[in-house]
Amino acid sequence: MSTLAFDAPILPSRRDTLARLDALARLLDAAVRIPGTNIRVGADAMLNLMPGVGTLVAKGLSSSLILEARRHGVPTGPLRRMAGNVAVDFAISVVPVVGWFGDAFFRANQRNIALLRAHLAKGVTR
Repeated sequence: MSTLAFDAPILPSRRDTLARLDALARLLDAAVRIPGTNIRVGADAMLNLMPGVGTLVAKGLSSSLILEARRHGVPTGPLRRMAGNVAVDFAISVVPVVGWFGDAFFRANQRNIALLRAHLAKGVTR
């Protein structure tokens, strides 16, 4: 059985869920390195190049992380922080040009995965 930083065992279903959600967060926030830099961008930034629809699709995918966290018993406080991260990301994303650069530096999905990982490491359920 795998363990996290706090040596709390994770049930196989949670471990599988975390691996899947971690892959989604990386895809959305840091899938590709910009050549010649150490800056990584993901599908979130690329989707935001399509005004309106792209932003909604990206934030919909981000919201799926929150729904999955809720299913795994994450308490209301961290869920609110997760929703706040997506809201800030949305606010950044709706500003043309500025939003494209903002997506490279404000990684809401990576932040949300960290919150989910911390919850799962505690082994807390509702």
